[in-house]
Amino acid sequence: MMLFRTLLTGSLLSTSVAFAPSSRPLSSTPLRSTVADETETSSAASTTNNGGDRDILIRSARGEVTERTPVWLMRQAGRYMAAFREYSDKYPFRERSETPAMATALSLQCHRAYGMDGIIMFSDILTPLPTLGIEFDVVKGIGPVISTEVRSDEDVAKLKDAEDVDFDETVPFIREILGTLAKEAEEANTSLIGFVGAPFTLASYTIEGKSSKNCLDTKKMMMADDTGDSKAMTVFLDKLATMIGNYACHQIECGAQVIQVFESWAHQLSPSQFAQFAKPAAQKAIRIVKEKHPDVPVIYFANGGSSYLELQRDMGCDMIAVDWSVDMAEARRILGPDIPISGNVDPTILFGTKEQIEHAVRECIDKAGGPGNKHLLNLGHGVMQGTPEEAVGWLVDECKRYKGKDA
Repeated sequence: MMLFRTLLTGSLLSTSVAFAPSSRPLSSTPLRSTVADETETSSAASTTNNGGDRDILIRSARGEVTERTPVWLMRQAGRYMAAFREYSDKYPFRERSETPAMATALSLQCHRAYGMDGIIMFSDILTPLPTLGIEFDVVKGIGPVISTEVRSDEDVAKLKDAEDVDFDETVPFIREILGTLAKEAEEANTSLIGFVGAPFTLASYTIEGKSSKNCLDTKKMMMADDTGDSKAMTVFLDKLATMIGNYACHQIECGAQVIQVFESWAHQLSPSQFAQFAKPAAQKAIRIVKEKHPDVPVIYFANGGSSYLELQRDMGCDMIAVDWSVDMAEARRILGPDIPISGNVDPTILFGTKEQIEHAVRECIDKAGGPGNKHLLNLGHGVMQGTPEEAVGWLVDECKRYKGKDA
């Protein structure tokens, strides 16, 4: 491992060209002029570095009106990129995400190629689980597999104290990854995004042991909690909320400027289940962050939670991200004009034509209220495997270029 890290740091991080997809050549100066455009007329995503680009994503997430709509993409560091697959095909996920030189390189690939308005750390929402004594792995072709069983009051009681977690000791690679990325982000004139999983999502992953279609064991625990037969679910969620809130604060203290909270399993919840279990736990985690770092914006994303969007207005975060299943204009109407919003282009549009992608970008921005109107453009879910690399560039370029219907 040490030999690998030494070689990777010396031979790969020294040049940006090593991580560039061949279809979009890079500048010879690392992280300057983040996108080499296909034409000299492509505007904001080209080699021009605007002073406001450094914090435009942060300002948007705080609810400020910005000079244009900023953009980043969930799973922007992902397998759709050939350069990324050079690592995912060779090295296990945890080795990639927990080896600082490799995680840093994978975090930077997409930004160097496309010039999004933020760099997000390459990691996983499950990464902090071992701090509580919950062991996991990510198995190729299967996904996350959690070996620690948590299904009873006794199981929850055996977990480590969430208040006493020393993240520098338990996940020491996070400080090095974010510290390096913070310097790279400043050099690139962009923002650094950290992220965490929401308590219910991490609880469900742990209880089920892997991805689940029905979350049956989780819901059995929720029902037992509701009848008073067991309080394992409530106690487990509270413990996770404390750990996650503190973990997000740790990321901020290591250099992250924005935090996104992923409620990835929100689609498993009815509105009443969300209100009873997921929402209070997520609110606690967010409250921990905002009490300690009030000026750092927090974005909350409930994937599949658009059917109860009205319940998310008081999450305590700075911005709500919405999935692609709700019309952006309707999401704006439900949340109201004062709540900043992120989203929500359908990820499958990236398999369409350049014209279709550009139209989807403009339509989403317009429905959110026009360029820069408390809106952060994103997909309504992550970039899908198999997405044409050039399509990501078309989306980012059009978002940065678009000045509105009347421009």
